[in-house]
Amino acid sequence: MFNFGEILETLKMIQEENLDIRTITLGVSLLDCVDGSLEKTCENIKRKIKAKGQHLVETAKKLEVKYGIPIVNARVSVTPISLLAGSFDEEGTLKIGYALEEVAEEIGVNFIGGFSALVHKGFTKGDLNVFKTIPRVLSETERVCASINVATTKAGINMDGINYAAKIIKETAELTREKDGLGCAKIVVFANAPEDNPFMAGAFHGIGEAEYVVNVGVSGPGVVKRVVEKMPQADLEELANEVKKTSFKITRVGELIGKEAAKLLDVKFGIVDLSLAPTPAMGDSVAEIIEAMGLEYCGAPGTTAALMMLTDAVKKGGAMASSMVGGLSGAFIPVSEDMGMVRAVEVGALNLEKLEAMTAVCSVGLDMIAIPGDTPETTIAGIIADEISIGVINGKTTAVRIIPVPGKKAGEYVEFGGLLGRTVIMEVSCFGSQKFVLRGGRIPAPIQSLRN
Repeated sequence: MFNFGEILETLKMIQEENLDIRTITLGVSLLDCVDGSLEKTCENIKRKIKAKGQHLVETAKKLEVKYGIPIVNARVSVTPISLLAGSFDEEGTLKIGYALEEVAEEIGVNFIGGFSALVHKGFTKGDLNVFKTIPRVLSETERVCASINVATTKAGINMDGINYAAKIIKETAELTREKDGLGCAKIVVFANAPEDNPFMAGAFHGIGEAEYVVNVGVSGPGVVKRVVEKMPQADLEELANEVKKTSFKITRVGELIGKEAAKLLDVKFGIVDLSLAPTPAMGDSVAEIIEAMGLEYCGAPGTTAALMMLTDAVKKGGAMASSMVGGLSGAFIPVSEDMGMVRAVEVGALNLEKLEAMTAVCSVGLDMIAIPGDTPETTIAGIIADEISIGVINGKTTAVRIIPVPGKKAGEYVEFGGLLGRTVIMEVSCFGSQKFVLRGGRIPAPIQSLRN
């Protein structure tokens, strides 16, 4: 139970420091929806999602009123569609994507994740159907999100999958040219993708999950920033300890909301993901936390060490607050969604290579990065391969969400709007990786994968 002091402290976090529940995500298994008829399969999918999903937005609003905590998004994740798509052709898979859009619009959620394929060791017919239709689905729908898992620490890296992912990204950018390649903001390429991630665009409902489950994503960069700013003379050990205590409090709020939402929806509670997820709002920035620790700009020497300390303290505090911590849980560094990151890029403190180094110690990877529209497909594949390798060798989740902006060059600006923000287009190395990435095949699993 919360005592009175904790309640007052939580209210201050909400009112002054941008604490919110970033998302309540309802996971739905679609494994029982496949029928010999495509039309019947689409009907089954919509019926299954609506059975619980039709009450999701209403539930979030009730909890906002009851507890006074902002709940920013209500979303749905589903079984990877590649597991259903093998029963149909490319056109049938496309219609499944449309069915997801229709039901998402009907129940009022802003995103539905799971137009996904898990190809870390190879491709099935269903995987290829999803691959061929992702660009059209992302360009012709508003709410459907896609992800591709191309590697795991146990399986190694599927380089053919990475090359195909780069092709999909380029095609999606071109099909959404009038929106500056915005379709690419709805696709994530993963290593070690978690099955219970509540955050978009990478959320899907894993095959080991229950029929329905509620996962909650909590976010509080502003809260953590305020803690750091109040301790200008503290040493790093003291600072880490205070961040850990703050993470503990944030996680308890998330678990409370998650369990209440699961109870109201009559489904299982899954996990609370306590990731520090920034927004373009003033003060809601992971980069500004790092700068408050004493760095002139995010990207300066010492940034990776500061981010490592921050991520570790967040995880420790969350793990003490709840036994149901999962998803990604740490710190996100999406460039366009973080005003501090954008400023750091503008002054030259932060570049693609430094971001890659930072991803070795944070939750995800190269996220919401705008690059020149003429960046070669093979260069994008090389960027993905580098990032994925960090995840595989370290046994952690890493990912890439990258947007080649058609018709724009490095140094120009692009406005995505809303939570996706505004950013400067980052420079990409002019040196090629074509011969390496087009070798294809699989990079074998590292020796540390042999743990039995």
